[in-house]
Amino acid sequence: MEDSLKENIYFMWLSGMNMPDHNTINRFRGKRLEGHLKDIFSAVVLLLSEEGHLSIREVFVDGTKIEANANRYTFVWGKAIATQKQKIRGQLESLWSYAQNIYNAELKEPETPDFTEISAEKVEETIRQINQKLKDKEIDKEVKKKLEYGAKHWPENIRKYQSQQEILNGRNSFSKTDTDATFMRTKEDHMKNGQLKPCYNWQFSTNNQFVVNYTVTQTTTDTTKLIEHLESHKDQYGSYPETATADSGYGSEENYQFIEENEIEGFIKFNYFHKEQTRKFKEDIFRRENHYYNPDQDCFYCPMGQKMQKIGEGKRKTSTGFEQQVSYYQAQNCQRCPLRWGCHKAKGERIIEVNLNLERHKQNARDLLLSPEGIEHRKRRPAEVEAAFGNIKQNKGFRRFLLRGRKKVEIETGLIALAHNLSKIRA
Repeated sequence: MEDSLKENIYFMWLSGMNMPDHNTINRFRGKRLEGHLKDIFSAVVLLLSEEGHLSIREVFVDGTKIEANANRYTFVWGKAIATQKQKIRGQLESLWSYAQNIYNAELKEPETPDFTEISAEKVEETIRQINQKLKDKEIDKEVKKKLEYGAKHWPENIRKYQSQQEILNGRNSFSKTDTDATFMRTKEDHMKNGQLKPCYNWQFSTNNQFVVNYTVTQTTTDTTKLIEHLESHKDQYGSYPETATADSGYGSEENYQFIEENEIEGFIKFNYFHKEQTRKFKEDIFRRENHYYNPDQDCFYCPMGQKMQKIGEGKRKTSTGFEQQVSYYQAQNCQRCPLRWGCHKAKGERIIEVNLNLERHKQNARDLLLSPEGIEHRKRRPAEVEAAFGNIKQNKGFRRFLLRGRKKVEIETGLIALAHNLSKIRA
């Protein structure tokens, strides 16, 4: 870009003959635009809306993974950290047990430390106590060697693991060269083999193939980020969109509940939406989805017409903290049922688990998606978002970020989205 400002007449005209060096350009892109580019992007989108190029009231949402500017071989895995901490915990318990057996009179059972949660300080204190109790005692050489190693390395390792877990912040991995990037499985291999690469997950809203809104997330799935994405739309334009269309990756109870409460017409598919349209699915009388539900008596009926009474309820929380309520229904007599061979193979009476609120949301989504308006939205969605992704990734060749860190990546995403919108006007 620095060379173009000195050699290319188009760049010279655009810059008014200003010729900043590459450091100035990079500083402007990476720091000066932070906190301001989203407002510029929104102003351009509103201008396009006023000109009739797009509508911010009707959006089509999807996500795609873009590789981060990070080394794919310098990674940290959350499960590996948990495994290493578990190993240290197990060795501490083993050493404490060894000390108890040798000097049981002074190391009584009530004094046994709680190793459920360990810290560097607890490790140091535990090893100090063990060494003090075993002082002047004849102990095994391997135990002595392990105590010396533990005193030297374990506290430092625990501090490192705690620091890494803070960086993870609930994620399952990160790259050491860009700690904001998460390892995700991509589909870019020429052999169509999934590869794990440090990536960011783009969330785009489009209308008429223009990018209306964008967010950059660190999660591998799209499901938990729809609400955040719609909230971003409201922050930019003052209100939620009137309609939102998305694929089955966004079909969760929490998302359905959110769009219902905020009066958004959501054409959002759920898992098995297409599968349940098949004859095989509809004719499978043993599937729980095909059991008749009587809302007045709050019971289901099995394929034999036997009433399945409600026997209890339960609650559980998703990874985002959303609370779900499920109900359990049990059949009365499965022992001599002639259909038991295909319906129920476990011992005892069949019990089914049902989330009635989710079933209600799925029925509402099903009615919308199968309506003429819903069919039209489903046809448009691939041509909307996928076209924008294809233009950016294939035509413009943008498949890997140049900057590191989530804040800078968001700036880069905004510039790419803005360039996409402006190039569509020119076209």
